[in-house]
Amino acid sequence: MQRRDFMQLAGLTAGGLLLPGAGRAIAAEALGDTMDVRLKKAIADTALNAATGAGASYCDVRIGRYLRQFVITREDKVQNVVNTESVGVGIRVIAAGTWGFCATSDMSTAGVAAAARQAVAIAKANSKAQTAPVVLAPTPGVGEVSWKTPIVKNAMEVPIKDKADLLLGVNAAAMKAGADYVNSVLFQVNEQKYFASTDGSYIDQDVHRIWAPMTVTCIDKASGKFRTRDGLSCPMGMGYEYLDGSAAGKVVTPNGIVNYSTSYDMVEDAIAAAKQAREKLTAPSVKPGKYDLVLDPSHLWLTIHESVGHPTELDRVLGYEANYAGTSFATLDKWRDKFKYGSDKVTIFADKVQPGSLGAVGYDDEGVKTKRWDLIKDGVLVNYQAIRDQVHILGGTESNGCCYADNWSSVQFQRMANVSLAPGKAPLSVAEMVKDVEKGIYIIGDGSFSIDQQRYNAQFGGQLFYEIKDGKVAGMIEDVAYQIRTPEFWNSCVGVCDERDYRLGGSFFDGKGQPGQSSAVSHFSSTARFNGVNVINTARSLG
Repeated sequence: MQRRDFMQLAGLTAGGLLLPGAGRAIAAEALGDTMDVRLKKAIADTALNAATGAGASYCDVRIGRYLRQFVITREDKVQNVVNTESVGVGIRVIAAGTWGFCATSDMSTAGVAAAARQAVAIAKANSKAQTAPVVLAPTPGVGEVSWKTPIVKNAMEVPIKDKADLLLGVNAAAMKAGADYVNSVLFQVNEQKYFASTDGSYIDQDVHRIWAPMTVTCIDKASGKFRTRDGLSCPMGMGYEYLDGSAAGKVVTPNGIVNYSTSYDMVEDAIAAAKQAREKLTAPSVKPGKYDLVLDPSHLWLTIHESVGHPTELDRVLGYEANYAGTSFATLDKWRDKFKYGSDKVTIFADKVQPGSLGAVGYDDEGVKTKRWDLIKDGVLVNYQAIRDQVHILGGTESNGCCYADNWSSVQFQRMANVSLAPGKAPLSVAEMVKDVEKGIYIIGDGSFSIDQQRYNAQFGGQLFYEIKDGKVAGMIEDVAYQIRTPEFWNSCVGVCDERDYRLGGSFFDGKGQPGQSSAVSHFSSTARFNGVNVINTARSLG
């Protein structure tokens, strides 16, 4: 999520309820409610029977209750509190060898049955333009099962006053530490999803996510110059324990910067953000040139997301999907030829199972049990992210379990799993990584980025930049961005810290598709070093 997205979120009013899946406004007290699983099964059976009766050879049903809460503050004011609910049924079928989809918020027996028959009619109409039938990889029915995000405290059930008090306390701490402006937001999501299919699965899942972004601004009143520092929190697949101190997982970098993996001290980060934003005002501008980069996980996650996560989505590789920054350079011929995507230090895997991650679920939105699999192994491209109707193209017989829809009203399709850089195999701390860097830059936090239509050429900024001289982290610098060609960049990786430094970053709003859908995805990594990367001065490039 970039600054423009944060500002859009912070400005939510009644019109903001048009966010994907937001639905209608409800009372905060209703956010803790659930639907009876017996009712969901009855609705699902109605849809399955109606679809097969109308001629479907396959049908799956998703019954969803999607809940969101925003608490939005600025300085000493609560600007908005938004509670939303979206409830309905999405029905997908194969008839005459072709996909059809229909969704409805009418959850009566007649309404659901009518939607199922409509999905079949759409599939039959679509079949007239279909050149080959859908090839669906088999997946075993699992019967009646359930899965829940392993939370300690449901954030939806925490009183709004407690959340507002937390954010206002954060803002006050930042202002006291020297900030001129501060925005802070608490964003919580609960997806109550029920999946059923003609394969024989009835899967009930309760998914929770939380995020607490903030932006702190300091101004030099004499010059009018200003600098910002966004919060270093991670969006998490956790409950309110992420914020209340009942979970642990804080890591301190060599220059005293705190990064947060499974527990977030928001007040502590706000104070640091104010001081660092103030320090940015007087930090010298970077001298362009070649540098060895030491990239903190709070920064590296975005580079992984854009330069590996998206280009290994099979629909982009095949050219089926080109929305939100295009297709992929990592074409099938490269996979067949064992393309050297990175150095032998680079192993990148996809998964939907890592605890605490945004993408963690028990089953995807096709009823496939989730798993972990390699995309790049010791630098070599070995696989892609694929779902049930794609894997036959790779000669596979089993979906990777990475199908997702952002709402019951959206059709599910291939979405990015958590995509992560494996930690180094040999013991290596950040301090040990830095000690032999003669001319480098240490980058913390994600910033703006730009990438081309095949995910090959890109440019990345960040939040905090520190010069490395003769093996030591020196003072702060500003106006830094680095330029990459994806395979050259990953082949320049000369070291990855071990699992002691393994931490998480991610995106709450990853866009894809037309009509657009938004998903949440995490990326783990340890700090990594990349040698000889071109760095530009963004102030000079902007004139």
